[in-house]
Amino acid sequence: MSNVRTMQRSFGGGEVTPEFWGRIDDSRYQTGLARCMNFIVKPQGPVENRAGTVFVREVKDSTKATRVMPFTFSAEQTMVLEVGEGYLRFHTTGATLMHPAAPAYDAGTAYETGDLVASGGVTYYCIKSVTGTAPPDAKYWYALPASGEYEIPTPYLAGEIYDIKYAQSADVMTLVHVGHSPMELRRLGAAKWVLVPIAFNSRLTPPSGVSATASGGTGTTYRYVVTCLGEMESDESIPSAEATCNGNLFASGGKNTITWSAASGVATYCVYKFSGGMFGYVGRASSTTFVDDNIAADTSRTPPVEQTLFGAEGDYPGAVSYFEQRRAFAGTINQPQNLWMTKSGTESNMNYSLPVRDDDSIQLRVAAREATQVRHIVPLVNLLLLTSGAEWRVTSVNSDAVTPSTIAVAPQSYIGCSEVTPVVIANNIIYAAARGGHLREMAYSSDANGYVSGDLSLRAPHLFDELVIRDMAYAKAPYPIVWAVSSSGNLLGLTYLPEQQVGAWHQHQTQGAFESVTVVPEGQDDVPYFVVRRTVGGVDKRYIEFLRPRHFVDPQDAYFVDCGLTYSGVPAGEITGLDHLEGETVAVLGDGAVMPRCKVSGGKITLAHAVSKAHVGLPITSEMQTLPVSFEAPGFGQGLVKNVNQVWLRVYRSGGIFTGPTFDKLTEAKQRTTEAYGSPPELKTDELRLTLDPTWARAGQICLRQADPLPLTVTSMALDVTLGGA
Repeated sequence: MSNVRTMQRSFGGGEVTPEFWGRIDDSRYQTGLARCMNFIVKPQGPVENRAGTVFVREVKDSTKATRVMPFTFSAEQTMVLEVGEGYLRFHTTGATLMHPAAPAYDAGTAYETGDLVASGGVTYYCIKSVTGTAPPDAKYWYALPASGEYEIPTPYLAGEIYDIKYAQSADVMTLVHVGHSPMELRRLGAAKWVLVPIAFNSRLTPPSGVSATASGGTGTTYRYVVTCLGEMESDESIPSAEATCNGNLFASGGKNTITWSAASGVATYCVYKFSGGMFGYVGRASSTTFVDDNIAADTSRTPPVEQTLFGAEGDYPGAVSYFEQRRAFAGTINQPQNLWMTKSGTESNMNYSLPVRDDDSIQLRVAAREATQVRHIVPLVNLLLLTSGAEWRVTSVNSDAVTPSTIAVAPQSYIGCSEVTPVVIANNIIYAAARGGHLREMAYSSDANGYVSGDLSLRAPHLFDELVIRDMAYAKAPYPIVWAVSSSGNLLGLTYLPEQQVGAWHQHQTQGAFESVTVVPEGQDDVPYFVVRRTVGGVDKRYIEFLRPRHFVDPQDAYFVDCGLTYSGVPAGEITGLDHLEGETVAVLGDGAVMPRCKVSGGKITLAHAVSKAHVGLPITSEMQTLPVSFEAPGFGQGLVKNVNQVWLRVYRSGGIFTGPTFDKLTEAKQRTTEAYGSPPELKTDELRLTLDPTWARAGQICLRQADPLPLTVTSMALDVTLGGA
């Protein structure tokens, strides 16, 4: 027998499938793991057990599917939207938005959408502008919960919420679904939100009272229309009603005077004259009077033509985004491969002109081999259309900007995507494939002169095969991680740094099932929020929870429990407020020390002794397992029985470490050394030597478990391996 010592310097390969264990030649094998459960792979190579989740609130109706979505105005102003059947709720920094005290209903007050009133001990939300109709008339009023949560009504059913697509610009979020008219969620105040249908026309109304008066002759009928012009040239109203006069502009002193009534909030007007079968531009005015003294009409510029879009069932778009100062829609049931873009610089103006102008709205049908619906519109350097059967690139031909006359579409690949909203990372996108359950990345390749798609699940198909991705989000800080909810109920994490060729998978479990995920910035971190389905007291509950940032200075601030809460105050031996975990056995970290597990009864637990700070929640078991040992030898040591005698773990601020050849034979790394009696053991930053129970096996794998509410970070691992015969 002989001894060898192996060294694993990095775990940056993440969890890989057993089907990959023969690829000793692959660099990811040298840094990979056979199991990475409830550990996060850091971009630099170490692994650390994930922090726990903090309980926020039970959803409105735990019997129905619920989704979380982000509302991000800026890095300092964010909300998490709780989207359930027929309602929206709002959460931020771990708290739920509650409605303020509302004034009493007054029959003489004109109420607008979003106003709150109190009547009969109930607070009501105004659905539609009204005067004189009192609550509880359901046509105008929506009763808010007696428990105080602020919510607004929506038309979406529980079975539709995961197919809602969204795009945000400042305080306005656009929501689309093929079964409903496109909507805008608008934040009008801290506790005033409205969800209203989008009117697809100019926000400007045409001038009224237009008249034309001729002087200096007769014999010719002249026709005029006037439009209102917004701050941006492209925002122009449809034309007014025609005004006519009979005159002769070729006569000496001949002129026509056009007048109209002033329009509110408009400073400029455009005047058009009928010539050659169409109205052509003759000039603009900042007042309500214009004089035509035989100005030639420019028929290359005509007044906008209004068109009605997305007005009926089957014509509602299923995808939305912004690109080059236009809002884009696509994928209706009746026209699944069509793309519509608003006039440049406008949110919802779909008007156009004849002849076509560069700033007109755009309509395009993707001519594809199959009738595949556009499911997502992704704005990168180019616009990408992801359909159920292919990926398309929208570009401009012979122009810097996309216009009605320069737009072009070209296929990039024929993979197809699912309904799950893709995430954008730098100039890459990650999306769920239409079939097979895998996640793919798409990035621009100068060699291919286009976008190339690759399978991110290639080395970890065991996490995806026979499953589907339900929801997905991306966190930039503190680590770049794509979070994906699997139909298995597990949460999958991908530490993704494409410029450094880092793509490491890790999976996460909890006592329940993850159902939805979103990420919003809060402080210096991007914080994931989840909908988690748990069975508590024999009843299924759906909770809103967020992943606690892992930062801590004092060990008593380390938070490693799920669905938990923190007590901080005077020393107490009884912790209350745990009704959401009634009947469950919980883990407790009290003043930095692991305490015996307790069962919640009556919404509280009793501790062995009083503590000033306690983190209480469901226990988390974090496990990692190395790949079969390989080293420089004939056959890389494969086929030989091996016994790992000792392990050297280099750890950082860690405790509660158990290691062994299998998860059934674990040895504890003794934590307490010279600490004073009654004080918690100090966290270790050291190279720990562990002697294991002798076990002969062909793989020589090592298992590591953390079941206590303590941190564990492993930066490297060295094994002392004794080799036997074949």
